[in-house]
Amino acid sequence: MKKKAGRIEKLPPYLFAEIDKKIREALDKGVDVIKLGIGDPDRPTPAYIVERMQQEVTLPRNHSYPPDEGLMEFREAVSRYYLRRFGVKLDPQREVLPLIGSKEGIAHISACFVDSGDVNLVPDPGYPVYGIGTLFAGGQTYRMPLLEENSYLPDLSIIPEETARRAKLMFLNYPNNPTGAVAEKGFFEKAVEFAKRYDVVICHDSAYLEISFDGYRPVSFLEASGALECGIEFGSLSKPFNMTGWRVGYAVGNAEVLEALYRYKTNIDSGNFKAVQYAGVEALDNPKALEHMESMQKVYQDRRNVVVEALREAGWTAAAPKASFYVWAPVPQGYTSTDFVSYILEETGVVVTPGSGFGEYGEGYFRIALTVEVERLKEAMDRIKGVVRFKG
Repeated sequence: MKKKAGRIEKLPPYLFAEIDKKIREALDKGVDVIKLGIGDPDRPTPAYIVERMQQEVTLPRNHSYPPDEGLMEFREAVSRYYLRRFGVKLDPQREVLPLIGSKEGIAHISACFVDSGDVNLVPDPGYPVYGIGTLFAGGQTYRMPLLEENSYLPDLSIIPEETARRAKLMFLNYPNNPTGAVAEKGFFEKAVEFAKRYDVVICHDSAYLEISFDGYRPVSFLEASGALECGIEFGSLSKPFNMTGWRVGYAVGNAEVLEALYRYKTNIDSGNFKAVQYAGVEALDNPKALEHMESMQKVYQDRRNVVVEALREAGWTAAAPKASFYVWAPVPQGYTSTDFVSYILEETGVVVTPGSGFGEYGEGYFRIALTVEVERLKEAMDRIKGVVRFKG
């Protein structure tokens, strides 16, 4: 067997392999497993989107390669969404780029800017793809700690001067996965100042912008003054429209940054199936879109309340997140994140995610995904309350 490439050998081991093994063992024993680990919406894609897809699939015009830059109809729909929702005006020709899901763009953006030895600024805890893309590009990762005492916002002032000058990209993600934290425009404006000072490109992952509670409305990074001069925002239809399997997203923002990503993509993929892009247009433009998103916010808010209330009854001082569909909580004393998750699975059949899976600073926490119906969620939390009490 040929030796694998160094970049593959450097990939971290699959953290959840042992957990997956235990899940299979539990299922084999007939255990009723409740999975609260993966952030995959459990509700179906709205019917109006599915119906548009059904129509477009039948049309021969959609069975050929799509334009490399994506359908203008989809790019214009994204532009209309940003103007309507955030008051941000985008040129659909130069400032919108369709993606095969936002994960694809996040993974590839480092290859457009990072050479061997360059640095990317990556939040910790955070979505692992930020670091993996950096690794594949030959770069180095500087971990920006997201600490509870800082409301899970990175402290840009503690980044060493030398590191800041070597940095190419800064990844941000609000509403945040895994913590559920949010950022306001003032923080983004500070990030823009930092980016301009050190010539850094900001890459904001906005996958959870439309999942928020109690009337709170998350802001787009592009609302910050000067954002279009130094950064881009990755968006996804997966979470707001329950379209994780459809693989349709976009990047918006600085035209020069998007041109580099476009050039990279034209050499490695052939774009989204045109029918999927038309379905994306329907998702964004249909008058039913707002009603759908508001109904899903109510669903996730009810689920959040169930989890937070149950944790508090069990002794946790769990904060109720303003956005995202995750609840982030500390593990009890005496456990590592992985130990606690394994214990919960073995004792209750409930799957949650260890915070250490999101980085060094995720150790000591676990994440609950609000992706099962309320009654099932109540059952899961009752099981957890039956075997553990939080005592600090």
